[in-house]
Amino acid sequence: MKYFPILLFTIATILSCSSETEKMNLTGNVKGMKKGTLLLQKFDDTVLVTVDSVLVDGNSNFSFSEKVESPEIYYLYVRLKDGSLRDDRITFFAENSAMTIQTNLTNFGNAAVVKGSKNDSILKEYDKLKQRYVVKNLNFIEQRFKIGTKNSDSLEMDLSQKQNALILSKYLATINFALNNKDYEVAPYLILSEAYNSNIKYLDTVYNALAPKIKNSKYGKELEFFIVNRKKTDTVL
Repeated sequence: MKYFPILLFTIATILSCSSETEKMNLTGNVKGMKKGTLLLQKFDDTVLVTVDSVLVDGNSNFSFSEKVESPEIYYLYVRLKDGSLRDDRITFFAENSAMTIQTNLTNFGNAAVVKGSKNDSILKEYDKLKQRYVVKNLNFIEQRFKIGTKNSDSLEMDLSQKQNALILSKYLATINFALNNKDYEVAPYLILSEAYNSNIKYLDTVYNALAPKIKNSKYGKELEFFIVNRKKTDTVL
């Protein structure tokens, strides 16, 4: 019987550790921030809600502990001491793990370095891929601006064809990226956010390739619902 208390203590310790790993334990620092409030937010349906907040008063370190029901996009906002909300924000893929965010107040959103989330790392890889298409599209927009006063229908048509081809290329690249990361929640998220206008057969291909766990995730279920409704709409049209 003398071993019974030790057994109970061991079980309690294991359960305690387990409960901690089932949360997002987010810590970090906002260099240069002296006073204000950090807001941890996410979308609930279509409404952006604050799930937690931390008051910063002299110490720019912060920490949040949040149960993430399914890995999804969260946001970190800053409300300054005068009550105003900064325009920029940190967008990151939250999951139940030990995560860190390091940034500074001057370039709050752009300077953010997020660690501890595999989904977020994959999302950052996609952002680099996406940026190449953004740059190409900006070049087309610049060309369109230059020919704006020339009334050249042939040049306008050529640019339109090139932009349409670029959009299709981006969709296919996104589909391929999602397929290569089908074991992560970021895959259905990218389809919903970046390639929802793709041909329905491509959406089906990605959804059918998802691991069962991912199909049952927040974005997996949303993708399934989206596909079902797209098929109904396409049939009507």
